[in-house]
Amino acid sequence: MRATSTRTPPARAARQLVVPANRLDVLERTRILTVVNAARFVDLPPIQIYAQLLDKGVYWASISTIYRALAENKQVKERRRLARLPARAIPELVATVPGQVYTWDITKLPGPIKSKYFYAYVMIDIYSRYIVGVKVHPAESAILAAEMMTETFSIHGTPQVVHADRGTSMTSKTVAALLSDLEVTKSHSRPRVSNDNPYSEAWFKTLKFAPVFPESFGSLGDARRFKNAFVEGYNHSHRHTGIGLNTPADVHYGLAAGKAVERAATLATARPEPRALQRQL
Repeated sequence: MRATSTRTPPARAARQLVVPANRLDVLERTRILTVVNAARFVDLPPIQIYAQLLDKGVYWASISTIYRALAENKQVKERRRLARLPARAIPELVATVPGQVYTWDITKLPGPIKSKYFYAYVMIDIYSRYIVGVKVHPAESAILAAEMMTETFSIHGTPQVVHADRGTSMTSKTVAALLSDLEVTKSHSRPRVSNDNPYSEAWFKTLKFAPVFPESFGSLGDARRFKNAFVEGYNHSHRHTGIGLNTPADVHYGLAAGKAVERAATLATARPEPRALQRQL
């Protein structure tokens, strides 16, 4: 008969729980949540908050740390209103500097009553994502589109290429004649392909799912005032992930390189600790 000790495995020593070195304490987590839930940041994703503070010379936590604080408080969710749509394919439009390729489209804005709409004409520089032209009118018209283009080109210069989908105004003789006279190459979406104008579609999504976008506009004047304020904020405040977390204006006017140097200096001298938050803000 074998001894009991040969049949009974020795008791294992209890493992000591190791607390991760980067674990946030209660105070650090509270400070982060206080900032990201502040009125000016509450509708922005962490990456936007990070970039805006960095451009002001403030670095108190990495993007992953902000997400970790939100996760620990069960606040990791889309902070904007979004439609759940499949990713859009990008057409082969190439621009190496601002002013080479513009894309444009028209979208409906809800009016004061059902089936009443206002129409936003929007032209975007695909290199900088800068809104170079925007108008709101009570109707869709090729003549109004051509007028918007003429004004836009006089301010920002005439591009080499203008891309659009195959809508009535986009393929009209009026617009075609204007671009031909200016020796601008026309580019159109492929027939029956709805996702060949992703730059315009992405901007319309940003517009219509923004928390500040109203259910309807009471008048044409209301729609125009909203458009002016929104485009100003988008061009000069929105940090775009497709252009290195810069604003469209920074890229369009050649300021992005300088901002990159300033950001690098901030990161080099900052203490990457959330507990420094209150001192820096």
